[in-house]
Parts: sequence; C-alpha cells; structure tokens
Amino acid sequence: MMTGEEYKASLSDDRAVYFEGERITDLPNHPILGQMVDACAASYDRFYKPETGAISDYFTVPGTIDALRERVDMHHEVDLLTHVTYASIMTLLTAADRIAEKRPQGKEAIHKYVRYVQENDLRVVECITDAKGDRGKKPGAQDDPDAYLHVVERRDDGVVIRGAKLHISCAAVCHELMAIPTKSMKPGEEEFAIACAVPVDAPGVKIVNTTYATRHEELRDFPVSGGKAVPEGFVIFDNVFVPNDRIFLDGEAEYAAVFAHSLGLWERLGGLASMADGADLLVGFAQLIAEANGLERVGHIKEKISEMIIHATLVRASLEAAIAHCDVTEDGAAFPSELYTNAGKYHGAANYGLMVRHLHDIAGGSILTAPSIRDLENEETGHLIRKYMGTKQSVDGFYRSRLFHAIRDLTADSYGGYRAVTNVQAGGGLYAQRIVTRAHYDLDKAKRMALDAAQIEDPSIASAAE
Repeated sequence: MMTGEEYKASLSDDRAVYFEGERITDLPNHPILGQMVDACAASYDRFYKPETGAISDYFTVPGTIDALRERVDMHHEVDLLTHVTYASIMTLLTAADRIAEKRPQGKEAIHKYVRYVQENDLRVVECITDAKGDRGKKPGAQDDPDAYLHVVERRDDGVVIRGAKLHISCAAVCHELMAIPTKSMKPGEEEFAIACAVPVDAPGVKIVNTTYATRHEELRDFPVSGGKAVPEGFVIFDNVFVPNDRIFLDGEAEYAAVFAHSLGLWERLGGLASMADGADLLVGFAQLIAEANGLERVGHIKEKISEMIIHATLVRASLEAAIAHCDVTEDGAAFPSELYTNAGKYHGAANYGLMVRHLHDIAGGSILTAPSIRDLENEETGHLIRKYMGTKQSVDGFYRSRLFHAIRDLTADSYGGYRAVTNVQAGGGLYAQRIVTRAHYDLDKAKRMALDAAQIEDPSIASAAE
C-alpha cells in the first residue's frame, strides 16, 4: 500500500494534464489541482497498513448488509477520487458476471485488473460520457465517428482507440482510466462497443481540466468549498493503444450497455448518500438563518422548513432501504437495491432545486450581498457592518454574515452551481433513473392489488379461461 506522500510521488509521470491553457507538471504543488491531491493523500494515510500484501479496507468487496452500510458511511469521510475508485471496482465486478457467457475472457480480464488495482493501491476513474456529436444521430451515423470512443485499429496484441470522454471527475490525479461505452449499441456499431483500462500517462492521453475552485485568496468567504476543489477532466484518447489483457469488451454490441447500467447503480448509491447529508445540511442552514433573522416562528417559514425536513427524511429513508434490501450474489458480494437506489436518487435530484429555493426565500438577499470577512475586520467599517448585520442582542452581525457566506458558497456561487448540475447529472440524468426505477418496480403486484380492491378478475386470466 502507498502512503499519502508516496501517492503524491506517483503522480510524477508522463501524464499530459492541462489547466487554463498550460500543461501542469507538478500536480501536488499546483494551487488549484493540488487541492484534490492533498485530499486523496489524506485518504491514503487513513487506510495505510504497513503489512505486506494488505489491501485497503475501503476497496474490499462488501458481502453483507452491515458491510455495505459501512461502505456508505465511509463514503462521507473519504475524498471523491477514493470513492470513484471504489465505484469503478464495483462497476467492473458487477459487469463481469453479466458478460461472462458471451465474453469469458472479459470476465477474466476484469478480475485480474481489479486485483492489480487493489494490490497496488491505485486510484481509478470511470470514463463514460462521450462527446456524442449530433445528439439526434446514433454513434454509427455521426459525421465524425470520433464523437464516440471507438476502435480505429485492431492488432494481434490489442487495439487502438480514439475519442473523448467528458465530465470525468479527478481524472488528472488518478492512476488509471476505466473507459466504458456510454450507452447501448446496435449491430453495425461494434467498433464503439469497447470497454478497457488505460494508464493515465499512456501515450495519446490528454486531460484538459476545469473546476469550480474559487480564485479568491480569502477562503474564509468560501467556508464550504474553499481549498477542496475537484478537477473535472475532458479526457482525450488520441490513438491510444490498449493491450489485450486490459480489454473487457470489444465488439460485443449487445453488451455495451451492461457497463453503463452497472456504473449507474454505484454512482447513484454514492449520489444518494451525498444527497442524504446534503439535504440535512440545507435544513440546518434554513433553521439557523431563520433564527438569526428572527423569523423562526413565522408560519410560512416553518412550513418551508417542514417541507425541507420531509424531503431530507425521504432521501435518507431511500438510502436506508437501498442498503437494507441489498442483494447478495453467489460470489458473496452485496449490491444495493436498484429500485430504492434509483427512486431515491431521482427524488433527491428532482426536488433539490425547490429545497434550495426555500432556503433562499427564508434567508434573503444578503446571501449575495453580505460584506466580506475582511470588510468585517476593517477598523473603519467593521464595527458598523456588525451593527447593521445584527438582528437582536443574541445575534452578532459577524455570526449572521458568516451564515450568509456559507449559504452563498453552498448554493449560490460557483460550487453551488456545480452541486445543482451534478445532483441531476451524476450517474445519469433523471430520465435514466425513471427508466431503472420502473424496470425494477413490481408493477404486476400493484395491478393485482388494484384488481383485488376493485373486486375485478384479471382480464388476462378471464380471457385464457374462455
């Protein structure tokens, strides 16, 4: 296993990482991208075991309800890259059994690769969303075939791939890129049915980054996001060679969607876990600012906070149900309930904007206009700002201003916009969660219940009897 410092040293390779027009060669010491490096290094130190052959506790596969719940609880305490690595491992293991009959060598390659990642304590990100080109056309009908990652050359020892993957969190600071199809493929689209693993420093890989990170030097004005930025990578595969032992799927178009569906389960479970804490956080800020404003007893304020509490409770209940109703496979791996994971993620994402609106309505315009911390500390203006930002004897203007800064940072600034979009898009958009929820809901049971309540015989049974 690696320590945090050893992880930092491992980033000094030939990776081609770009940020704001420049190639970055020293990731650990970069003022923006280095924030994610520090967070991941802290997780390395947390799980470090000096014993020879040890595997990080976080990357062992859960086999029971309690073990799965433990992983979910740990999700709140680790950095995003560590969580994404866990989701990548579980995605591959979920897909392995589903492709085994058609591509047994793919299953073997997956298990070999997962052991390699575990034993070398590496970090992996999932690369799924393609550039897609003209959204009205299928992959095989694009004007430019590179709109979807695809195989451009097959050799005896592997394949060459070309294309791009977008919205790849932490790609710049990982070790491995897990590239999988973004959607189902049809006959004639075999070149796009490629799933494989690529080292981040492989020749032809280029990663262009953006981030919500504040460029403001006074991080006290950004108490939620300051110093904790996540890089989002635009990952380009420019004629990248992939050897056979790193190929999981190659041309089996009917299995292309397996990887996306497998990833969706684990990404949505992670998203649901984050939403559960996030919903409670919104409630807490709403109650605190209502009290600071002297409005906590006003009827419509109480109603909004009550609605936020119900939302938070339902999201948390969905998470608990997803864990409690997990499925344990013959191999002894516990998988969360598809039904409750997807329904909970959908409910949390679909209603997030309304909960934020309630918070903004309760708090008021000072979310955006509260003077900065340095203004509060200024000898000439500070005492006056504190006076007029205060509301009553027990509420100091400095305390209230800090609440406003936290609410702005969480919901109304760069990080707030990032959360608003990722809540909807992470793990696939809302439509994807509706599809999976419907597929796993027992609709026949609901119909039978309705027929029994109406005292009507099932027409399909009656027709068969006739």
